[in-house]
Amino acid sequence: MSAALPKERTATARSTANTKAPNEMLESLIKPHYPKAAIGISQLAITALSLQKQAAGRYGIRQAATVEIPEGVVYPAFAEENIPDPSLFASGLQRATEECGLAGTKNWSVTLPSSTARTAILTLSEVPASRKELAEVLEFKAETSFGVPSDQLRISLERLDPLTDGRTRYLASAIKLAVLDEYETVFESLGWKAGLILSKSVCELKWLVETHTVGDSLLISSQENGFTALLLRNGEPALVRSVTCRDDEVDDEIFRLLVYYNDKYSAGGKNLLSRFLVVGEGGFDERLRGITAEALGTRVDLLQPSDIGLEMVGGSIRFSDVAAPAGIATFGYR
Repeated sequence: MSAALPKERTATARSTANTKAPNEMLESLIKPHYPKAAIGISQLAITALSLQKQAAGRYGIRQAATVEIPEGVVYPAFAEENIPDPSLFASGLQRATEECGLAGTKNWSVTLPSSTARTAILTLSEVPASRKELAEVLEFKAETSFGVPSDQLRISLERLDPLTDGRTRYLASAIKLAVLDEYETVFESLGWKAGLILSKSVCELKWLVETHTVGDSLLISSQENGFTALLLRNGEPALVRSVTCRDDEVDDEIFRLLVYYNDKYSAGGKNLLSRFLVVGEGGFDERLRGITAEALGTRVDLLQPSDIGLEMVGGSIRFSDVAAPAGIATFGYR
C-alpha cells in the first residue's frame, strides 16, 4: 500500500511538471516529493523529527524532540473546533522544532490526532463504467460512511486489491475541511508549507504494510478516548475499528475485537493473527498477551521498533511519540 495523495498535492505536481523533460515529468506525477521532516500532533504533545535512511526499509532518527502542551491547546475532534487558541498552538510547534534543531525548516509532513479523522474501507459492488461515475460512487460511499457531505471533506483514497469475488475496495480517510483549515492556518502563520497531512493511525500502519509477512497483523493505536484498530491481511487493510471508551474499558474492548476477529477471519478454526503493533503508553504489552491468549487461545508476537525498521537511539525518545511522524517522514525517501 502506498501513500494516498491529497488532491491539492496532485494538482501541485501537475502544475510544476510542464517545465521538465518527459521522463522527469512522469516521475513527478507518479512519485511526488514529500518533506522528510515531520510533525506529530497529539492532544498533550507535539513531536518534531527528521530521519536518516540506513538501509532498504530501515530508518534511524536523526533529530527528534517532543514537547508537552497544556490541556486545551489542541482538542482533537472530527466535527468540532480543534484549536481554540492558535497562538499557544503555534508556540508549541516552534518549541518542538527549536529543541530538535529544525527551527529553520519550512516544509513539513504532518500527522494529526486519529480523532480528527475517520477511516473506513469502501467496497464497490460493481465496477463503474467511467471515471466520473467512479468518483460519484466513491463520494456517495464516503458520505454514507462518514456522515458528512463530501464537499466538506478532504478524502484520501488508496485502492486495495479486490476481494475474491472481484469487488473493488478503497481505504478512505477523511478530515473535515474546516478542521484542516484550523491547522493549516497556524502553519501558514509560521511560514510553513505542509506537503502531506494524514491521520496518526494511517501513518503508523505504514510500518506494518512495509514489513508484512505471512499471517495477519493488527495495529492498536491509542487515542484520546479509546483506540483505533486496523487489521492487515496479505499486506493490505481488511478491517478498521475506532473504539470510544474509558481507559479502564480498553482491555474489555480489545477482547471483544479479538473474539470478533476469531469468529469472522479465522480460516477453518485456525487463527491467522501472528503480529501486533501497539502504539501507546508503556505497560500494556503483558496485559495484551494475556488478552490475546484468552480470546484466541494462542500467542502472538508483539513487535518492537527494530522489528518494523525503525531504530530508536537513546532512552529519552518514546516510540509512541515518534511512530506516526516517523512513518509519514519515510514517504520523503521514496
